Amino acid sequence: MRYDLVIFDNDGVLVDSEPISNRLLAAYLTELGYPTSYEDSIRDYMGSAMHRVHDLVEARTGQRLPAEFDDVFHRRVFAAFERELQAVGGVVDVLEKLAADEVPYCVASSGSHERIRVGHRTTGLDRWFDEGRIFSSQDVGKGKPAPDLFLYAAERMGVAAGRCVVVEDSPLGVQAAVAAGMDVLGFTAMTPAAKLAGATQLFSGMGELAGLLA
Repeated sequence: MRYDLVIFDNDGVLVDSEPISNRLLAAYLTELGYPTSYEDSIRDYMGSAMHRVHDLVEARTGQRLPAEFDDVFHRRVFAAFERELQAVGGVVDVLEKLAADEVPYCVASSGSHERIRVGHRTTGLDRWFDEGRIFSSQDVGKGKPAPDLFLYAAERMGVAAGRCVVVEDSPLGVQAAVAAGMDVLGFTAMTPAAKLAGATQLFSGMGELAGLLA
Protein backbone atom coordinates (compact mmCIF):
# COMPACT_ATOMS: atom_id res chain seq x y z
CA MET A 1 0.00 0.00 0.00
CA ARG A 2 1.27 3.44 -0.89
CA TYR A 3 0.45 5.80 1.95
CA ASP A 4 -0.73 9.38 1.53
CA LEU A 5 1.00 10.56 4.70
CA VAL A 6 3.95 9.33 6.77
CA ILE A 7 3.79 10.47 10.40
CA PHE A 8 7.07 10.24 12.30
CA ASP A 9 7.43 10.09 16.03
CA ASN A 10 10.32 12.35 17.01
CA ASP A 11 12.27 11.05 20.01
CA GLY A 12 14.07 7.85 19.12
CA VAL A 13 12.86 7.87 15.52
CA LEU A 14 14.16 11.15 14.08
CA VAL A 15 16.56 12.18 16.84
CA ASP A 16 18.47 9.86 19.18
CA SER A 17 17.16 11.60 22.28
CA GLU A 18 15.65 8.79 24.35
CA PRO A 19 18.89 7.72 26.09
CA ILE A 20 19.66 11.33 26.98
CA SER A 21 16.23 12.36 28.22
CA ASN A 22 15.51 9.15 30.15
CA ARG A 23 18.90 9.27 31.84
CA LEU A 24 18.21 12.82 32.99
CA LEU A 25 14.61 12.12 33.95
CA ALA A 26 15.61 9.16 36.12
CA ALA A 27 18.31 11.24 37.79
CA TYR A 28 16.02 14.19 38.46
CA LEU A 29 13.21 12.07 39.90
CA THR A 30 15.72 10.28 42.12
CA GLU A 31 17.16 13.62 43.22
CA LEU A 32 13.65 14.72 44.28
CA GLY A 33 13.16 11.58 46.38
CA TYR A 34 11.43 9.30 43.88
CA PRO A 35 14.05 6.60 43.19
CA THR A 36 13.96 5.84 39.47
CA SER A 37 16.44 3.87 37.36
CA TYR A 38 17.12 4.47 33.69
CA GLU A 39 15.29 1.22 32.95
CA ASP A 40 12.31 2.38 35.02
CA SER A 41 12.15 5.61 33.03
CA ILE A 42 12.27 3.80 29.69
CA ARG A 43 9.53 1.41 30.80
CA ASP A 44 7.19 4.00 32.29
CA TYR A 45 7.76 7.20 30.36
CA MET A 46 9.31 6.56 26.94
CA GLY A 47 7.08 8.06 24.27
CA SER A 48 4.81 9.87 26.72
CA ALA A 49 3.97 13.49 27.38
CA MET A 50 5.16 15.18 30.57
CA HIS A 51 1.75 14.97 32.19
CA ARG A 52 2.23 11.18 32.44
CA VAL A 53 5.28 11.70 34.67
CA HIS A 54 3.26 13.90 37.00
CA ASP A 55 0.27 11.53 36.96
CA LEU A 56 2.27 8.38 37.71
CA VAL A 57 4.32 9.94 40.51
CA GLU A 58 1.17 11.27 42.18
CA ALA A 59 -0.68 7.96 41.75
CA ARG A 60 2.21 5.98 43.25
CA THR A 61 3.23 8.29 46.08
CA GLY A 62 0.31 10.62 46.75
CA GLN A 63 2.69 13.55 46.24
CA ARG A 64 2.86 16.10 43.46
CA LEU A 65 6.04 17.04 41.65
CA PRO A 66 7.18 20.64 42.19
CA ALA A 67 5.66 23.33 39.99
CA GLU A 68 9.02 24.05 38.38
CA PHE A 69 9.66 20.38 37.48
CA ASP A 70 9.04 20.69 33.73
CA ASP A 71 11.10 23.87 33.36
CA VAL A 72 14.08 22.47 35.25
CA PHE A 73 13.95 19.16 33.42
CA HIS A 74 13.75 20.79 30.00
CA ARG A 75 16.66 23.13 30.76
CA ARG A 76 18.79 20.10 31.62
CA VAL A 77 17.63 18.18 28.56
CA PHE A 78 18.18 21.05 26.12
CA ALA A 79 21.69 21.66 27.48
CA ALA A 80 22.48 17.97 27.00
CA PHE A 81 20.98 18.03 23.50
CA GLU A 82 23.37 20.83 22.53
CA ARG A 83 26.30 18.68 23.65
CA GLU A 84 25.24 15.18 22.61
CA LEU A 85 22.20 14.91 20.36
CA GLN A 86 22.45 13.32 16.91
CA ALA A 87 19.95 12.41 14.22
CA VAL A 88 19.03 8.74 14.12
CA GLY A 89 21.36 7.02 11.68
CA GLY A 90 19.88 6.71 8.20
CA VAL A 91 16.83 8.91 8.78
CA VAL A 92 18.08 11.67 6.48
CA ASP A 93 18.17 9.16 3.62
CA VAL A 94 14.54 8.28 4.35
CA LEU A 95 13.50 11.94 4.36
CA GLU A 96 15.37 12.57 1.12
CA LYS A 97 13.56 9.67 -0.52
CA LEU A 98 10.15 10.84 0.66
CA ALA A 99 10.84 14.36 -0.59
CA ALA A 100 12.07 13.08 -3.96
CA ASP A 101 8.96 10.90 -4.33
CA GLU A 102 6.73 13.79 -3.18
CA VAL A 103 5.25 11.73 -0.35
CA PRO A 104 3.79 14.01 2.37
CA TYR A 105 5.27 13.55 5.82
CA CYS A 106 5.20 15.22 9.23
CA VAL A 107 6.23 14.68 12.86
CA ALA A 108 3.78 14.08 15.72
CA SER A 109 5.51 14.00 19.09
CA SER A 110 4.54 13.81 22.74
CA GLY A 111 7.31 16.37 23.31
CA SER A 112 6.73 20.10 23.32
CA HIS A 113 7.15 22.28 20.24
CA GLU A 114 10.25 23.77 21.85
CA ARG A 115 11.76 20.34 22.46
CA ILE A 116 11.12 19.32 18.84
CA ARG A 117 12.63 22.54 17.47
CA VAL A 118 15.71 22.37 19.70
CA GLY A 119 16.37 18.79 18.66
CA HIS A 120 15.89 19.47 14.96
CA ARG A 121 18.00 22.62 15.01
CA THR A 122 20.83 20.83 16.83
CA THR A 123 20.87 17.89 14.40
CA GLY A 124 20.14 19.80 11.17
CA LEU A 125 16.76 18.13 10.69
CA ASP A 126 15.06 21.53 10.78
CA ARG A 127 15.61 21.79 7.02
CA TRP A 128 13.13 18.93 6.58
CA PHE A 129 10.43 20.14 8.96
CA ASP A 130 8.85 23.56 8.64
CA GLU A 131 6.19 24.62 11.14
CA GLY A 132 3.42 23.15 9.01
CA ARG A 133 4.90 19.67 9.47
CA ILE A 134 5.32 19.76 13.27
CA PHE A 135 2.63 18.58 15.68
CA SER A 136 2.93 18.19 19.45
CA SER A 137 0.79 16.83 22.25
CA GLN A 138 0.61 20.49 23.29
CA ASP A 139 -1.73 20.99 20.35
CA VAL A 140 -4.33 18.54 21.65
CA GLY A 141 -3.77 18.53 25.41
CA LYS A 142 -3.47 14.77 25.60
CA GLY A 143 -0.44 12.60 24.89
CA LYS A 144 -0.03 9.05 23.64
CA PRO A 145 -1.50 6.40 24.04
CA ALA A 146 -4.55 8.53 23.23
CA PRO A 147 -5.01 8.76 19.43
CA ASP A 148 -5.77 12.49 19.50
CA LEU A 149 -2.36 13.70 18.34
CA PHE A 150 -2.15 11.41 15.31
CA LEU A 151 -5.73 12.20 14.30
CA TYR A 152 -5.01 15.91 14.64
CA ALA A 153 -1.87 15.65 12.49
CA ALA A 154 -3.76 13.76 9.78
CA GLU A 155 -6.59 16.29 9.82
CA ARG A 156 -4.20 19.24 9.56
CA MET A 157 -2.34 17.55 6.71
CA GLY A 158 -5.65 16.82 4.94
CA VAL A 159 -5.31 13.02 4.87
CA ALA A 160 -7.78 10.38 6.07
CA ALA A 161 -6.54 8.31 9.00
CA GLY A 162 -6.77 5.07 7.02
CA ARG A 163 -4.30 6.42 4.46
CA CYS A 164 -1.62 7.24 7.05
CA VAL A 165 1.28 5.23 8.42
CA VAL A 166 3.02 6.06 11.69
CA VAL A 167 6.69 5.34 12.43
CA GLU A 168 7.01 4.69 16.16
CA ASP A 169 9.44 3.21 18.66
CA SER A 170 7.42 3.13 21.89
CA PRO A 171 4.57 0.91 23.07
CA LEU A 172 2.50 4.01 23.92
CA GLY A 173 3.01 5.37 20.41
CA VAL A 174 2.04 2.09 18.79
CA GLN A 175 -1.11 1.98 20.92
CA ALA A 176 -1.98 5.52 19.87
CA ALA A 177 -1.51 4.80 16.16
CA VAL A 178 -3.61 1.64 16.32
CA ALA A 179 -6.34 3.52 18.20
CA ALA A 180 -6.26 6.17 15.46
CA GLY A 181 -6.92 3.50 12.82
CA MET A 182 -3.52 3.92 11.20
CA ASP A 183 -0.90 1.40 10.14
CA VAL A 184 2.22 1.60 12.26
CA LEU A 185 5.81 0.58 11.60
CA GLY A 186 7.53 -0.31 14.86
CA PHE A 187 11.21 0.64 15.19
CA THR A 188 12.94 -1.86 17.46
CA ALA A 189 16.31 -0.12 17.90
CA MET A 190 15.60 0.57 21.59
CA THR A 191 12.40 -1.35 22.28
CA PRO A 192 12.11 -5.16 22.25
CA ALA A 193 9.95 -6.37 19.38
CA ALA A 194 7.53 -8.08 21.78
CA LYS A 195 6.61 -4.70 23.29
CA LEU A 196 5.66 -3.35 19.85
CA ALA A 197 3.56 -6.37 18.99
CA GLY A 198 0.61 -4.24 17.91
CA ALA A 199 2.58 -2.76 15.01
CA THR A 200 1.67 -3.58 11.42
CA GLN A 201 5.33 -4.39 10.74
CA LEU A 202 8.59 -4.15 12.65
CA PHE A 203 12.02 -2.97 11.52
CA SER A 204 15.34 -2.65 13.29
CA GLY A 205 17.25 -0.17 11.12
CA MET A 206 16.42 2.91 9.06
CA GLY A 207 17.88 1.20 6.02
CA GLU A 208 14.77 -0.99 5.99
CA LEU A 209 12.25 1.82 6.30
CA ALA A 210 12.32 3.22 2.77
CA GLY A 211 11.39 -0.18 1.40
CA LEU A 212 8.53 -0.54 3.85
CA LEU A 213 7.17 2.85 2.82
CA ALA A 214 7.45 2.21 -0.92
